[in-house]
Amino acid sequence: MDTFTGSAPNLFFGVRVTCQVLSRVVAMAKGSGRRPKVDLDSGIEDVTLSLLEWLGEQGVGAMIRVDAERMRDNRPAWTFAASGEALNGGVRADGASAAECMGRAVLALREAGLVVPF
Repeated sequence: MDTFTGSAPNLFFGVRVTCQVLSRVVAMAKGSGRRPKVDLDSGIEDVTLSLLEWLGEQGVGAMIRVDAERMRDNRPAWTFAASGEALNGGVRADGASAAECMGRAVLALREAGLVVPF
């Protein structure tokens, strides 16, 4: 599995384990031909704040939000959005849960060419 081995003192201790967890998210999406499937038990929500901080350090503004109205309407209520110099245009991912949203977000960031170390 891919792991991030560089030195980044501001990242949390669990980065190496998290990289392995997120590699499972990517592995599940490869070859699906349709909408990628995200492993909802991957622990992605545990590293969301670290990922947002890392994106900021890369010059990418990012956020995750929940929309109460969409939740009431039983639509995917969680949204991740990012933009910045490291991305050509913006990235958006939606999901029914924070885990699904962030799993899709990591896939979208990688598809946009960003090398995400998580």
